[in-house]
Amino acid sequence: MLHFTEGEFAHRRSLLENELARRGLDGMLCFSQESMFWLTGYDTFGFCFFQCLIVGSEQPVLLTRSADRLQARITSNIKDIRIWKDGDCANPAEDLVSLVQEFGLAGKRLAIETDTHGLTAHNHIALNTAFSGVAELVEGSDIISKLRLVKSVEELTYVRRAAELADDALDSAVSLMAPGVDEGKILAAMQGAVFAGGGDYPGNEFIVGSGENAMLVRYAAGTRSLSANDQLTLEWAGVYRHYHAAMMRTAIIGQPRDAHLEMHKAATEALLRCEEVMAPGARMHEVFETHARVIDKAGFRNCRLNACGYSLGARFTPSWMEREMFRPGADTVMEEGMVFFVHIILVDGETNTAMTTGRTSIITENGSEQLSRHDLHLINR
Repeated sequence: MLHFTEGEFAHRRSLLENELARRGLDGMLCFSQESMFWLTGYDTFGFCFFQCLIVGSEQPVLLTRSADRLQARITSNIKDIRIWKDGDCANPAEDLVSLVQEFGLAGKRLAIETDTHGLTAHNHIALNTAFSGVAELVEGSDIISKLRLVKSVEELTYVRRAAELADDALDSAVSLMAPGVDEGKILAAMQGAVFAGGGDYPGNEFIVGSGENAMLVRYAAGTRSLSANDQLTLEWAGVYRHYHAAMMRTAIIGQPRDAHLEMHKAATEALLRCEEVMAPGARMHEVFETHARVIDKAGFRNCRLNACGYSLGARFTPSWMEREMFRPGADTVMEEGMVFFVHIILVDGETNTAMTTGRTSIITENGSEQLSRHDLHLINR
């Protein structure tokens, strides 16, 4: 069930080993599900419980629960899978210490991922207690995260397929947009298009909201039917082998207001200008500054957000966002093979007006390649 070649996984392992050596580290305790998937192919949602991939011995060793024993065996290349037993007195942190000692890593400097939903504060406290005097734990949440930024040829194949599924989802949504249609029907069609195309669940819920809720940039429970004159904001992602290609649009049902048209013009120009900046050597803050300059000049300073997108990759719940964002001061240098989602979000709470647009791009040798087959024209049904 592995989705990558042996050579791909070997290359990733080599990249990690070289980075650990460069930082003077003897091994790593991986708690991020994204890291485990990237390094071994291990695929689960059981990361909400305690589990850790130990890197530093000859082969990676996974400590997890019995429910994930076969999950790890079937989905990954991990050969050594150890189980901590559920129970009132269970302390998997101590089991992890025993494994570290077994593999000769006691007294060593070990990177640890703490900036992840795979390690709760409760478990981190238990880890610090258990590892006291055993090994030095060094913050390393950025290590694999940064290695994952530049996608391989194999990864980009999945990204492109995800983008095709995102377009399919938009086609399904547009075909249903009409007065009286419930948002839930549109949402079902979009998610169904991704599944029908062989795709996966997204790292977070699709966003769907009409009327006043078109200004929301998070999913909220409950749906409504579209009215004769309405606005509908959608943010979704095509997902394939956990790789995401996100898109965003605000569609108008009936007659658009002048504010919709003005906002759409500004948002479209901002997106195009941002995509022109996206090229090897540019820093991520330059994209945000371009977005802000265009939007502010158009008179919508109070309607924009303080970020305008982020990097994408293979992500798990609760979010498909990667760590790197287009925001003030973001100094990540863009490189060929990186994947980014730029979104332009304008919301005016005083007039209940929303307008958004966004799509995914790959950084290429000469600039950026936009993956969607759809144009940026205002969707008006």
